[in-house]
Amino acid sequence: MKQEKTASATSENNPMHTPINTPLFTGRGTCCDDDEYPLDPQELCPEAHAALSASVSTMLESVGEDPMREGLLKTPERVARSLAFLTRGYRQDPEEMLKKAVFTESYDEMVLVRDIDIFSMCEHHMLPFFGKAHVAYIPDGKIVGLSKLARVVEVFARRLQVQERLTQQIRDAIQDVLNPKGVGVVIEAKHMCMVMRGVEKLNSVTTTSAMSGQFITSESTRGEFLRLIRQ
Repeated sequence: MKQEKTASATSENNPMHTPINTPLFTGRGTCCDDDEYPLDPQELCPEAHAALSASVSTMLESVGEDPMREGLLKTPERVARSLAFLTRGYRQDPEEMLKKAVFTESYDEMVLVRDIDIFSMCEHHMLPFFGKAHVAYIPDGKIVGLSKLARVVEVFARRLQVQERLTQQIRDAIQDVLNPKGVGVVIEAKHMCMVMRGVEKLNSVTTTSAMSGQFITSESTRGEFLRLIRQ
């Protein structure tokens, strides 16, 4: 299936504004191997980059570090680029993304995409949580390109989140655009705010669900969905 670039929904008042249909992050390198490249204006506007970099320098000083130390000289810039990438979902419209690949089809059985990788950051500590999302819907005359279900998950995950809201947002976007007979979403994730700090429970996994339509009213539909994601 042909993949399309996602449209960015931005405001001119947003300091991280980028043109519509322009990727925020080019993904040229990983780790520190992009240090030799100049700042690409399509990744992050100079004003936002400068503000984020300055904030990181202040954070480094506040925890007792020296931002001028050799190993930290480029850290503010790297973190600014990283945050732009990790929060790019604020500049994308998931419903517009779905609308680009809606097709008329008489199929009326469950459609399930399971084990969609998610990486997000908890809004309380700005620490990562990650895991799998399982998304299903029952069409009512309209289907959507399968990749768009994964893309909707990605858009909402790339924002500061709580897992409960993330699960509901995915459900609501699919329900609003397709108006299917029902939507089911289950997310299973490990939260670093519970692993690295606080209670330090290394093996804890959080599961959330959000459903609508037949996934609520029909016990057999809900049971089929839950059974399929456990296979």
